[in-house]
Amino acid sequence: MAADLGPPAPVLTQRQEARRRRILHAGAQLAGRGGFEAVQMREVADAAGVALGTLYRYFPSKVHLLVALMEDQLQRLHAALRRRPPSAGCADRRVAETLMRAFRALQREPHLADAMVRALTFADRGVSPEVDAVSRLTTAIILDAMRLEEPTRDQLAVVRVIEHTWLSALITWLSGRESIAQVRRDIETVCRLIDLPEADPPDGAA
Repeated sequence: MAADLGPPAPVLTQRQEARRRRILHAGAQLAGRGGFEAVQMREVADAAGVALGTLYRYFPSKVHLLVALMEDQLQRLHAALRRRPPSAGCADRRVAETLMRAFRALQREPHLADAMVRALTFADRGVSPEVDAVSRLTTAIILDAMRLEEPTRDQLAVVRVIEHTWLSALITWLSGRESIAQVRRDIETVCRLIDLPEADPPDGAA
């Protein structure tokens, strides 16, 4: 059972992609300086050199923009991990190392991290495609660390629990309620689920 990668994203022209990159960069700069509240769509448009109406065609709200920024950050991490994958012999240690690398990358810009995480938590159904893209990418990063191409249903269930724990640990760290050491302990603990035996199929199941 392979992970569902969903429909492909619409193909942008080179000019459209360059414009989208400018918008993402402008949003990241504003969020990096002042967090979620600092990202105002008119200021993003001005910084990116696009009309406000153009900005809204790419990103209907700042939540859409910030969730897209999270996807962009994870894409960069995924590429870096493929160039230099975790080297531990055990899958649980590889996944823990991977998630701590992701955490440290976000830790370098805490205001940006806080803005992106707040956008994820505020996202409603209108942002579902963007949130789903972030989830699929996070799943792909974890499965790569596990070195799995065809995960079972039980393995995907474990991955979801790991994802939820990582995001929860990130939220509590950003709010000042959890230390980095505790984040590591939480991640290492949940990653041990990877080594638990899978549930036996019910009687009569194939």
